[in-house]
Amino acid sequence: MTERKPKHIAIYGKGGIGKSTTTSNISAALAEAGYRVIQIGCDPKSDSTNILRGGDDLPTVLDSLRERGRPSIADVSATGFAGVLCIEAGGPVPGVGCAGRGINAAVDLLHELNLFEEFKPDVVLYDVLGDVVCGGFAVPIRNGIAESAFVVTSSDFMAIFAANNLFKAISKYAPSGGARLGGVIANSIQTPYAASLIDDFAARTGTKVVGYVPRSQAVAQSELYGKTVIEAQPRSEQAEVYRALARHIAQSHDSSVPKPLNGPALKGWAREWGDRVFGVEAGIVAPQEAI
Repeated sequence: MTERKPKHIAIYGKGGIGKSTTTSNISAALAEAGYRVIQIGCDPKSDSTNILRGGDDLPTVLDSLRERGRPSIADVSATGFAGVLCIEAGGPVPGVGCAGRGINAAVDLLHELNLFEEFKPDVVLYDVLGDVVCGGFAVPIRNGIAESAFVVTSSDFMAIFAANNLFKAISKYAPSGGARLGGVIANSIQTPYAASLIDDFAARTGTKVVGYVPRSQAVAQSELYGKTVIEAQPRSEQAEVYRALARHIAQSHDSSVPKPLNGPALKGWAREWGDRVFGVEAGIVAPQEAI
């Protein structure tokens, strides 16, 4: 009988957008549903998996490589909520080296240690910083490590700008075997026009929104306890939002190659939305008419 191949998914987003919170809650929801999950933090801050582990420290792969030479899986991993295997790639010594290259070194080591053969995951989530898509941070989508990528964004322009840059990287590497786009995750939805703005951006770039995550006090409260919403408030509406996202990621095989906007087109689109949002705030037009 042929073993089922695990799904390798990269989740990108601008720093501070809620990418790690979203990824960790998806991991928790998948594990709660019975999937074997690995979450690999690919951010030099090394805090991707904190809320899966009660906030405890976890030695990073790169720190362990520097200190031990060749660490074991046990040296660089910890079991988090519902059995999620948590790993942090880490980064270079501050001021020395490229943080992006650390992802490549960490992933290479995990393969050498037969992590995926031994743990036999159903889903592997790579939580990757998406402010700058340099060669190192593009590793999961460029080298065929991940089969698809999801981009987390809010309605803020800099988050949209980062998402558009990520679309450029995906559209460059997908034709040569890199990851395709699984979809956009609209995060921190709070204002009346936020969902419409992100929907319009997705339509302009030939992509689709696969989930809307509202801004919720449940997230902040849960993180104060070092927990995901799935663990701390499992019956909340917010937990159901993350469960729906997890089901989509686990079950959907849809993907596409995005069509990013060029600089002038993106700025023009943003100005149009600036006028529309001003109209909404001033009561000139209704929110639903803003698209």
